Amino acid sequence: MTAIEFTNHIGKVSKSLRPFALRLTKDVEDANDLLQDTLLKAFTNRDKYTDGTNLKAWLYTIMKNTFITNYQRMVRKNTFIDTTDNLHYINSMESSTDNMAYSSFAQDDINRAVNGLDDTYRTPFMMHFRGFKYHEIAAKLDIPIGTVKNRIHIARKELKDQLKVYAHYNA
Repeated sequence: MTAIEFTNHIGKVSKSLRPFALRLTKDVEDANDLLQDTLLKAFTNRDKYTDGTNLKAWLYTIMKNTFITNYQRMVRKNTFIDTTDNLHYINSMESSTDNMAYSSFAQDDINRAVNGLDDTYRTPFMMHFRGFKYHEIAAKLDIPIGTVKNRIHIARKELKDQLKVYAHYNA
């Protein structure tokens, strides 16, 4: 793909990147900066793009990774490191303890929800949870890979519905 063709393709797709940038940054100016950084990286790394693949997905990935990198850089820059000899224990994990009651209740609820799943869904879900790849699960259970993905999706959806009481703790 020539540079002009690449530029034309990016020009068509870039309009859909702006809302994604705005969702990530929650600020118009930061979104514009993120979009500009993304397009600059896409142009400078044009040789890494494989012609015929999904350009939009490639650009979204660049944008997401750029946002994460910028965020991590900002957090590192704003991290205060106390180099004095005054060893204060404010917000120190050494001076705090967890009573583990909440996590025990949560773990019991999770185990109950997983055990409550039908075997048809629980088996592929637990295999995937333990690290098996989709194709390995399909081969082991002798079912099509699409069926494996569907059953894992349904299991996740059921677990999400049953454990929605914990949703606000992860937000």
